Amino acid sequence: MTDSEPIDSGPTDSEPDGAWLAHAVALAIANVADGGGPFGAVLVRDGALLAEGRNRVTRDLDPTAHAEVQAIRAACRAVGDFSLPGAVLYTSCEPCPLCLSAALWARVDRVVFAADRHDAARGGFDDRAFYELFETPRESWHIAIESLRPPDATAPFDAWLDHGDRTHY
Repeated sequence: MTDSEPIDSGPTDSEPDGAWLAHAVALAIANVADGGGPFGAVLVRDGALLAEGRNRVTRDLDPTAHAEVQAIRAACRAVGDFSLPGAVLYTSCEPCPLCLSAALWARVDRVVFAADRHDAARGGFDDRAFYELFETPRESWHIAIESLRPPDATAPFDAWLDHGDRTHY
């Protein structure tokens, strides 16, 4: 089984959120045993499992390969759309800002998580620090975030608006 294959096993729509959450936690535990991070996620819509994801950051040398992002990518491929309305994201840990943003962009209806950012921090993960960083003014961040507006700064958006066959977000 790969991260991109939808799964047809797991709890049914008659089972509570806790069963889907337990599935995500089991993925996280299995992922640790497989050399990955302690994170697992599943996406469910209409009682059916669309996809699952496991943290593959260190395996794939990809800082965006979080379990939730992996599950969202796989679910979008499975349904043939970049939008997942009606879906619920169950995850073994409170989504970090990256994963929460991905869930917002995917337009999932709900996110249900087990452990929280404080548990992740105890495990040595930066989730809580990132949430705290976003609460501070950008000028105090350790990374510079700068705006440079050349004369054609809005040209990509002008081209987008002029393109009649664009796919609306």
